[in-house]
Amino acid sequence: MVGAMNRKRLGRSGLVVTELCLGTMTFGLQADEATSFAIMDRAVEAGIDFFDTAELYPVPPSGELFGVTEEIVGRWLKGRPRGQLVIASKVTGPGHGWFRPPVRGGFTAVDRHQIVRACEDSLRRLQTDYLDLYQIHWPDHGMRPEETLEGLSALVAQGKVRAIGCSNETSWGLMKSLWASEKHGLARHDTVQNNFSLINRRCESELAQVCRQEGVSLLPYSPLGGGVLTGKYNGGARPEGARFSDYLGSGGPRQLKMAQRFVNERSLETVARLEEVARDVGVTVAVLALAWSRQHDFVASTIFGVTSVAQLEALLPAADLVLDAETLARIDAIDEAIPCPMTEDGLRRL
Repeated sequence: MVGAMNRKRLGRSGLVVTELCLGTMTFGLQADEATSFAIMDRAVEAGIDFFDTAELYPVPPSGELFGVTEEIVGRWLKGRPRGQLVIASKVTGPGHGWFRPPVRGGFTAVDRHQIVRACEDSLRRLQTDYLDLYQIHWPDHGMRPEETLEGLSALVAQGKVRAIGCSNETSWGLMKSLWASEKHGLARHDTVQNNFSLINRRCESELAQVCRQEGVSLLPYSPLGGGVLTGKYNGGARPEGARFSDYLGSGGPRQLKMAQRFVNERSLETVARLEEVARDVGVTVAVLALAWSRQHDFVASTIFGVTSVAQLEALLPAADLVLDAETLARIDAIDEAIPCPMTEDGLRRL
């Protein structure tokens, strides 16, 4: 079922996955069910065995579409050899009280009750009896980490989850959770899924050290910078149907701020300079970006999303592209000239 592709272990778990992971947050909104099925079929044919989803998807999230992506993946997954695929999902975390009975003044908590309930709902939508990787989508630093880990550990003990991870987490938060796991004998995070790309390299500092020293794998999401590194926003373009086009045009304050972090003068100048490097390598900037992400020692698998089979085909050359030292040095020089384009002051923080 699955072809040849380089694989890496997720943290200290028993899971070994392909270095490219298909993200599914477009399924059910930007990609209809038939297109989503075709994308997943082609991904497997190309050798990808790792799919990442979430109860919150598709994005941008809404109460009406909550869970739709998992349902699409579940209908596709039904009848296929489950053991040949690695399926990851996420419990949403605090701040999105509209999809579940609100807790603590309108915020959902990542306590044992919410985690177990969310996982059971995801298993039902995905039509499977276990998840290979279950992640906390956003951390709740106002809660003791052992409360969250107890819920996740219960799922591991029941065989409903094989490994656990976190997402959008800080170095401090990851270390705190690892400490709590060790102290209380609870399941430990084997992965951390954070934003990491050629326009957002902050994971290379503190978080990379945590991953290396503690045996945790980074699963970068948005390696194409929300589509910025595809060049589709170059020259002030606002392609129809693109997420940041919608956010910049009619999004609320929070969406507008997010779009401006990704699409700005500094990020677009970075893309322009990367285009010269990519031309010399003989690839697109998007392929360059995926290959660059793969080559980090603390990265296990890079998560990318598409809205069509054609987009997937265009990115597959990144699976076995190895960038030489000269190319990597040229990329680093661009970062030194335009550090951290997603922050106004160029500091490695958001």
